[in-house]
Amino acid sequence: MNRPKPFSMIREFHLADWFTLSNAFCGVGALFAVMTYLQTNMELHLYFACGLIPFALLFDVLDGRIARWRQQSSAMGRELDSLADVISFGVAPAVIAYGCGMQGLFDRIVLLFFVAAGVSRLARYNVTAEKLADAGDKVKYFEGTPIPTSLLLVGILAYAVSQDAIGEQMWFGVIYIGGFQFHPLVLMFAVSGSLMISRIKIPKL
Repeated sequence: MNRPKPFSMIREFHLADWFTLSNAFCGVGALFAVMTYLQTNMELHLYFACGLIPFALLFDVLDGRIARWRQQSSAMGRELDSLADVISFGVAPAVIAYGCGMQGLFDRIVLLFFVAAGVSRLARYNVTAEKLADAGDKVKYFEGTPIPTSLLLVGILAYAVSQDAIGEQMWFGVIYIGGFQFHPLVLMFAVSGSLMISRIKIPKL
């Protein structure tokens, strides 16, 4: 009887998969940093959170290049990549925005929409890639903006932190609708989410 070896799944990981996991580690690290900020009110932790997202993008780019270089792409690697991207470029930016002060009911609705749009965007890409792979072709363009474009939003939030434009000092202030807070700045997440689920075709580099 052949028993599976301990940690057999980890043994099957390719080099590119470890870079994909590093992408996810950066995203989770950003989440921890925001939670620490909410506990301590030390803005340094918001800088840590924002600073980890560019590193996540670096690992995201490297994992694809390494997979092509070593010719070791796999369905598992594609799924890992999508899950890591959801954390680092979907959930983490939304949580950073929450930490910066977008905590009203309507803010949360917009941030939930942003994350849902990112997940839907990645699912659509995976389905398209799988169909093309079965036909012996490759994905030549993105449909909707890629989820890593949320790095732009994180950059804006990092600049807002540097200008003390967070919390009660957030740019464009706060509006009360039915007694619930709404920060107009959160609309940039609505725009980003809408572009991700749009039919805009962007050539894949």
